Amino acid sequence: MNLFNNKIGLNLLPFDGEALHFGKIMSAYQAEHYFDELLKNIQWEHDKALIFGKLIYTKRKVAWYGDKAFAYTYSKTTKKALPWSNALLELKEIVEKQCGERFNSCLLNLYHNGEEGMAWHSDGEKDLKKNGAIGSLSLGACRKFAFKHKETKKTVSVDLESGSLLLMKGCTQTHWWHRLPPSKKVKKARINLTFRTIVDSH
Repeated sequence: MNLFNNKIGLNLLPFDGEALHFGKIMSAYQAEHYFDELLKNIQWEHDKALIFGKLIYTKRKVAWYGDKAFAYTYSKTTKKALPWSNALLELKEIVEKQCGERFNSCLLNLYHNGEEGMAWHSDGEKDLKKNGAIGSLSLGACRKFAFKHKETKKTVSVDLESGSLLLMKGCTQTHWWHRLPPSKKVKKARINLTFRTIVDSH
Protein backbone atom coordinates (compact mmCIF):
# COMPACT_ATOMS: atom_id res chain seq x y z
CA MET A 1 0.00 0.00 0.00
CA ASN A 2 1.34 3.43 -0.95
CA LEU A 3 0.49 5.95 1.73
CA PHE A 4 1.68 8.81 -0.46
CA ASN A 5 -0.81 8.61 -3.33
CA ASN A 6 -3.77 10.38 -1.72
CA LYS A 7 -2.37 13.85 -2.39
CA ILE A 8 -3.90 16.34 -4.76
CA GLY A 9 -1.45 18.47 -6.69
CA LEU A 10 -1.14 22.17 -5.81
CA ASN A 11 -1.08 24.45 -8.87
CA LEU A 12 2.05 26.60 -8.67
CA LEU A 13 1.06 28.90 -11.54
CA PRO A 14 -1.18 31.92 -10.86
CA PHE A 15 -2.63 31.96 -14.39
CA ASP A 16 -2.26 30.63 -17.95
CA GLY A 17 -1.47 27.02 -17.09
CA GLU A 18 -1.24 24.21 -14.59
CA ALA A 19 1.90 23.02 -12.85
CA LEU A 20 0.63 20.66 -10.18
CA HIS A 21 3.10 19.95 -7.38
CA PHE A 22 2.32 16.70 -5.55
CA GLY A 23 5.36 16.77 -3.26
CA LYS A 24 6.89 13.40 -2.35
CA ILE A 25 4.96 10.46 -3.78
CA MET A 26 7.30 7.75 -2.48
CA SER A 27 9.40 7.02 0.58
CA ALA A 28 13.05 8.04 0.87
CA TYR A 29 13.98 4.35 0.66
CA GLN A 30 12.04 3.91 -2.62
CA ALA A 31 13.53 7.07 -4.10
CA GLU A 32 17.08 5.99 -3.24
CA HIS A 33 16.45 2.48 -4.60
CA TYR A 34 15.21 3.77 -7.96
CA PHE A 35 17.97 6.41 -8.16
CA ASP A 36 20.65 3.73 -7.79
CA GLU A 37 18.88 1.41 -10.24
CA LEU A 38 18.57 4.07 -12.94
CA LEU A 39 22.09 5.42 -12.43
CA LYS A 40 23.55 1.95 -13.08
CA ASN A 41 21.26 0.52 -15.73
CA ILE A 42 19.95 3.32 -17.94
CA GLN A 43 21.78 3.77 -21.26
CA TRP A 44 22.98 7.30 -20.54
CA GLU A 45 24.65 9.45 -23.18
CA HIS A 46 25.68 13.09 -23.38
CA ASP A 47 22.94 15.26 -24.87
CA LYS A 48 23.51 16.93 -28.22
CA ALA A 49 22.33 20.25 -29.63
CA LEU A 50 22.91 21.85 -33.01
CA ILE A 51 23.72 25.52 -32.38
CA PHE A 52 24.59 27.78 -35.31
CA GLY A 53 25.45 24.71 -37.35
CA LYS A 54 27.82 23.31 -34.73
CA LEU A 55 27.11 20.09 -32.80
CA ILE A 56 27.47 20.74 -29.05
CA TYR A 57 27.64 18.02 -26.37
CA THR A 58 26.32 18.81 -22.88
CA LYS A 59 27.83 17.76 -19.56
CA ARG A 60 24.53 16.36 -18.42
CA LYS A 61 23.45 12.98 -19.79
CA VAL A 62 20.11 11.91 -21.20
CA ALA A 63 18.17 8.82 -22.23
CA TRP A 64 14.94 8.34 -24.20
CA TYR A 65 12.56 5.40 -23.67
CA GLY A 66 9.07 4.55 -24.89
CA ASP A 67 6.33 2.11 -25.90
CA LYS A 68 7.99 1.85 -29.33
CA ALA A 69 10.98 3.41 -31.11
CA PHE A 70 9.41 6.88 -31.17
CA ALA A 71 11.45 9.60 -32.85
CA TYR A 72 11.76 12.78 -30.77
CA THR A 73 13.39 15.90 -32.20
CA TYR A 74 14.53 18.82 -30.05
CA SER A 75 17.52 21.20 -30.25
CA LYS A 76 17.65 20.16 -33.93
CA THR A 77 18.70 16.59 -33.10
CA THR A 78 16.56 13.42 -33.18
CA LYS A 79 16.49 10.51 -30.73
CA LYS A 80 14.94 7.04 -31.12
CA ALA A 81 13.27 5.63 -28.02
CA LEU A 82 14.69 2.52 -26.35
CA PRO A 83 12.34 -0.17 -24.94
CA TRP A 84 11.22 0.31 -21.33
CA SER A 85 13.19 -1.27 -18.52
CA ASN A 86 11.30 -2.91 -15.64
CA ALA A 87 12.24 -0.08 -13.28
CA LEU A 88 10.96 2.55 -15.70
CA LEU A 89 7.66 0.71 -16.13
CA GLU A 90 7.28 0.57 -12.34
CA LEU A 91 7.93 4.31 -12.05
CA LYS A 92 5.58 5.07 -14.94
CA GLU A 93 2.80 3.17 -13.16
CA ILE A 94 3.45 5.03 -9.89
CA VAL A 95 3.34 8.42 -11.65
CA GLU A 96 0.24 7.54 -13.71
CA LYS A 97 -1.69 6.38 -10.65
CA GLN A 98 -0.74 9.53 -8.76
CA CYS A 99 -1.71 12.06 -11.42
CA GLY A 100 -4.41 10.21 -13.39
CA GLU A 101 -2.63 10.64 -16.74
CA ARG A 102 -1.22 8.11 -19.23
CA PHE A 103 2.18 8.36 -20.90
CA ASN A 104 3.93 6.47 -23.70
CA SER A 105 7.49 7.75 -23.37
CA CYS A 106 10.06 9.18 -20.96
CA LEU A 107 13.01 11.53 -21.38
CA LEU A 108 15.51 11.15 -18.53
CA ASN A 109 18.15 13.71 -17.53
CA LEU A 110 21.17 13.02 -15.32
CA TYR A 111 22.71 16.09 -13.67
CA HIS A 112 25.99 15.07 -12.03
CA ASN A 113 25.99 18.07 -9.65
CA GLY A 114 24.50 21.52 -9.20
CA GLU A 115 26.74 23.14 -11.79
CA GLU A 116 24.76 21.34 -14.51
CA GLY A 117 21.33 22.82 -15.26
CA MET A 118 18.89 23.68 -18.02
CA ALA A 119 18.25 27.08 -19.61
CA TRP A 120 14.82 28.68 -20.07
CA HIS A 121 12.72 26.66 -22.54
CA SER A 122 9.27 25.20 -23.11
CA ASP A 123 8.42 21.70 -24.30
CA GLY A 124 6.39 22.42 -27.41
CA GLU A 125 8.02 20.14 -29.97
CA LYS A 126 5.79 18.90 -32.78
CA ASP A 127 6.31 15.26 -31.72
CA LEU A 128 4.55 15.91 -28.40
CA LYS A 129 0.79 15.79 -27.88
CA LYS A 130 -0.58 19.34 -28.07
CA ASN A 131 -1.20 20.60 -24.50
CA GLY A 132 -0.43 17.08 -23.27
CA ALA A 133 0.61 16.45 -19.68
CA ILE A 134 4.28 16.01 -18.71
CA GLY A 135 4.94 14.20 -15.44
CA SER A 136 8.30 15.19 -13.93
CA LEU A 137 9.68 12.85 -11.25
CA SER A 138 12.81 13.88 -9.31
CA LEU A 139 15.31 11.47 -7.73
CA GLY A 140 18.53 12.33 -5.90
CA ALA A 141 19.63 15.87 -5.04
CA CYS A 142 17.03 18.51 -4.23
CA ARG A 143 17.08 21.22 -6.92
CA LYS A 144 15.24 24.49 -7.48
CA PHE A 145 12.92 24.55 -10.53
CA ALA A 146 11.62 27.83 -11.95
CA PHE A 147 8.87 29.08 -14.26
CA LYS A 148 8.75 32.41 -16.12
CA HIS A 149 5.71 33.76 -17.94
CA LYS A 150 6.52 34.56 -21.57
CA GLU A 151 4.65 37.89 -21.58
CA THR A 152 4.49 39.25 -18.03
CA LYS A 153 7.91 37.78 -17.04
CA LYS A 154 6.44 36.77 -13.67
CA THR A 155 8.51 33.99 -12.07
CA VAL A 156 7.56 31.11 -9.78
CA SER A 157 9.98 28.61 -8.25
CA VAL A 158 9.80 25.40 -6.22
CA ASP A 159 12.30 23.05 -4.58
CA LEU A 160 11.94 19.56 -6.08
CA GLU A 161 12.93 16.97 -3.50
CA SER A 162 13.88 13.36 -4.15
CA GLY A 163 10.74 11.31 -4.80
CA SER A 164 8.61 14.35 -5.67
CA LEU A 165 6.30 14.76 -8.66
CA LEU A 166 5.47 17.85 -10.72
CA LEU A 167 2.81 17.65 -13.46
CA MET A 168 2.75 20.29 -16.20
CA LYS A 169 -0.44 20.28 -18.28
CA GLY A 170 -2.94 22.36 -20.24
CA CYS A 171 -1.54 25.51 -21.86
CA THR A 172 1.51 25.70 -19.58
CA GLN A 173 4.05 25.18 -22.39
CA THR A 174 2.35 27.86 -24.50
CA HIS A 175 2.57 30.59 -21.87
CA TRP A 176 5.46 29.65 -19.58
CA TRP A 177 9.15 28.84 -19.87
CA HIS A 178 10.82 26.65 -17.26
CA ARG A 179 14.42 26.00 -16.25
CA LEU A 180 16.69 24.23 -13.79
CA PRO A 181 19.08 26.95 -12.56
CA PRO A 182 22.64 25.90 -11.68
CA SER A 183 23.74 25.92 -8.04
CA LYS A 184 27.31 25.54 -6.80
CA LYS A 185 25.94 24.48 -3.39
CA VAL A 186 24.57 21.19 -4.76
CA LYS A 187 27.28 18.53 -4.88
CA LYS A 188 25.16 15.42 -5.45
CA ALA A 189 23.60 14.01 -8.61
CA ARG A 190 19.96 14.29 -9.65
CA ILE A 191 17.95 12.16 -12.06
CA ASN A 192 14.83 13.71 -13.56
CA LEU A 193 12.28 11.59 -15.43
CA THR A 194 9.83 13.45 -17.66
CA PHE A 195 7.00 11.18 -18.75
CA ARG A 196 5.43 12.38 -22.00
CA THR A 197 2.98 11.49 -24.76
CA ILE A 198 4.35 11.27 -28.28
CA VAL A 199 1.83 11.55 -31.12
CA ASP A 200 2.31 8.43 -33.21
CA SER A 201 1.97 9.48 -36.84
CA HIS A 202 1.86 5.85 -38.03
